[in-house]
Amino acid sequence: MNPRTGHQDHKGISWVTVGFISLGCAKNLVDSEYMATSLISAGIHLAPSPEQADVILVNTCSFIGDAKQESIDAILDACGEKKAGRCKAVIVAGCLPQRYRGSLAVAIPEVDAFIGLDQLNELPGLIRKLVSGRKYQAVNVSDESTRLFEPASRSVSFTGGPHAFVKIAEGCNHRCGFCIIPKIRGPYRSRRISDIVRQSERLLESGIRELDLISQDTTSYGSDLKDGSDLPALLRALGKIGGDFWVRLLYGHPAHVSYHLLDTIAEVKQVCKYLDLPIQHSHPEMLRAMLRPTGSRSGVRSLPSRIRKMIPEVTLRTTCLVGYPGETNAHFLDLLGFVCEAEFDHLGVFAFSREEGTRAFGLPCQVCKRTASLRRDQIMRAQQRIVIEKASKLVGCKEVILVEKPESVRKGASKRWIGRSVRHAPGIDGEVRVVEMPPGNHAGKFVVAKYIAVDGYDLRAAYVGGA
Repeated sequence: MNPRTGHQDHKGISWVTVGFISLGCAKNLVDSEYMATSLISAGIHLAPSPEQADVILVNTCSFIGDAKQESIDAILDACGEKKAGRCKAVIVAGCLPQRYRGSLAVAIPEVDAFIGLDQLNELPGLIRKLVSGRKYQAVNVSDESTRLFEPASRSVSFTGGPHAFVKIAEGCNHRCGFCIIPKIRGPYRSRRISDIVRQSERLLESGIRELDLISQDTTSYGSDLKDGSDLPALLRALGKIGGDFWVRLLYGHPAHVSYHLLDTIAEVKQVCKYLDLPIQHSHPEMLRAMLRPTGSRSGVRSLPSRIRKMIPEVTLRTTCLVGYPGETNAHFLDLLGFVCEAEFDHLGVFAFSREEGTRAFGLPCQVCKRTASLRRDQIMRAQQRIVIEKASKLVGCKEVILVEKPESVRKGASKRWIGRSVRHAPGIDGEVRVVEMPPGNHAGKFVVAKYIAVDGYDLRAAYVGGA
């Protein structure tokens, strides 16, 4: 019997609460959701916050230096909670222990357990051991990540809105010179179309209205299955579910944007006319140095116009990398000119991070960090002008908005809700603040709104009616 609740313990651990700190990308968030679901199935409760938990789990990222530092800081903060007696154990999961499995436990002995990417399903048993009173440090990390986990029929959602990230594959077969992900996440492995459709149907039945398809490279989906599966086939299968919902593609690769894929995006009504395709650079010399297969100048430069010709209303997002070893000022100006010429709707810029284990780590002609930062800032200033100009042209136009959450306003002000259009991916592209919303609206509802103002990367719109 649990003295705190008066109820019978489930396998002796129902009194344990676990709080999650999930860092990094959406793919990591899906892993956190999987682990949280497995805990609930084992009778373990989730805490309202890490500060209120018996066990703190930090799901880490180690893609670049800043991400590693954020992960280390979060781990040390959690260990501080344990030292102060506010929690009983700290567990570290995700990319950091997978990447540094041989040294992380020695570097941070305060952590009670480390688990790798292939051991996510072992979390309930591990917690059971940790709270049994035994004092030891557990390290369970495989040499290579090869597993592919299927979500449970009823899964925890950490998105906080009417959208869900659906991981369609794991791992990566690309060998970009700057990226450590293939060594951390292992080879590319796709889920079956039938499994993805089944999960999507459950999510839609639960009230989700946007399915965000993710993997290290969504455009490579099905390449390993050898059964004819590919991304267009998956999109058409999702469209056959029927109904009003959005399907959004994130994390694609420019080399795999086929006419067949563009035709499918244009034809399937549920698929957002939105593509997230990190180009990294425009200059052929830099693309070759990065080991990017889009190494021809014409291929990269023609990509935006080729896509827009087939899908005129498309929204394009990309990512650029500046400061890669050997990048000259001429290379950078080529990229800057291309960004201004292509006028991407959304764009992110990373300054090169020198990561051990990558090809770029030992390359000569390393660009100093200050130069890389200045280049990043210059591109972002140019992109901000593009975004504001594009957004200003939307003022006066009507568009369908997916309502996500109410916005707190002072007493007496009009009711306001925060939402997104098909132009905006969750968490990265800005928001639409809808005013003059009538009573009866709720998260997950589609409404029509008219844009009335631009507010930085966000937009304001007035409610017009139901979609």
